[in-house]
Amino acid sequence: MNIIRICLAAALLLPAAAIAAGQNDLREFRVGMPVSALPQSGYGAFTCAADPSRELPNWTAFQSCPAAPDGTHAISFRYDDEASGGQGGGNTQVAGQPVELALLINNSGEVAGIKIATNPHTRLYMHKKAFLFGLQVRERFGQDGWTCHKLPPTPTEQPVGGVFIHEHCEKITDSRHFVMDRQLFRDPSKNLQDFTDATQVTIRGAS
Repeated sequence: MNIIRICLAAALLLPAAAIAAGQNDLREFRVGMPVSALPQSGYGAFTCAADPSRELPNWTAFQSCPAAPDGTHAISFRYDDEASGGQGGGNTQVAGQPVELALLINNSGEVAGIKIATNPHTRLYMHKKAFLFGLQVRERFGQDGWTCHKLPPTPTEQPVGGVFIHEHCEKITDSRHFVMDRQLFRDPSKNLQDFTDATQVTIRGAS
């Protein structure tokens, strides 16, 4: 894919310089903002990320969700055009890639983190591009400063079309701590269309 097209498609992700200036990390969301300032419209299908069967009426019900070891409560959500029955998260996209979103809210009622994960349930055409979302993230938040650890293939994790990716990357700036994981591999004992292709990103405050 042309890297220029990738950069243009990533308009919903703000560059590191903008984040440092106090602007939002993603759409109307910013690490550190209080729950009371979260948008009251435009989003829906609120559930607990740790228990998707537990539906929530709004952001303020975050304490109904199980607390993670770090004390945060993760709320999954979608863009509101899907809240009334959209299937597969196709319209909840970041940089053109279907994603699953969650806010991590601490007990002080502040957004402690934002999680963005490519949606594994999207159509095959988009699923095959999920690993490219990691390139978009690096373009928008800066290529420099990432520390990555790459794992080698295992007997059950083999290349897809000659490409193998299994890496964990982190980057810390003055205001943010980015964590990104990417995977592209398949189990050779399974069907060709049964493969792992994903990117997961978490944005937190640098402290």
